[in-house]
Amino acid sequence: QVQLVESGGGLVQAGGSLRLSCAPSGTIFRVNVMGWFRQAPGKQRELVATITSGGTTNYADSVKGRFTISRDNAKNMVSLQMNSLKPEDTAVYYCRVLTDRYAYWGQGTQVTVSS
Repeated sequence: QVQLVESGGGLVQAGGSLRLSCAPSGTIFRVNVMGWFRQAPGKQRELVATITSGGTTNYADSVKGRFTISRDNAKNMVSLQMNSLKPEDTAVYYCRVLTDRYAYWGQGTQVTVSS
């Protein structure tokens, strides 16, 4: 079964940057929307950003102007460039890939922003 593998999380000071990447372990057909979600301790998982196969992006208000989502359609990879990080961005970040029949989720990568 194909899995999504995330990388790029870690510990950074407030105001710093991180880049998250997500790639499948095998081939996924008919990829539609790709995106990133996050879940902070004691909170529900929330949408961070999505990008369609045509390149249309959508961001949570809390990250607009600071985060940029991008994708490589040939490799079915999705990335999230995070700038001007804040302590409230601390969470486990998950990538998600939607096809016309299935939703794939990554295992999550921890992002911790210190003040």
